[in-house]
Amino acid sequence: MIVLILLLLLVLLLLGVGFTMHVLWIAAAVLLIFWILGFSRHHRNGGGRRYAWNRR
Repeated sequence: MIVLILLLLLVLLLLGVGFTMHVLWIAAAVLLIFWILGFSRHHRNGGGRRYAWNRR
């Protein structure tokens, strides 16, 4: 995660703010798609509890 932040800061310095914001929007859209897919898959598999990682 820290490497990604440093890489984005390097892109910001080299190419300008507009390009970096464009890359951030694309990354946010990809993460949103993965989050929605994971959320729907969790509910399809019978994940009735909200915090599935606390199951024992």
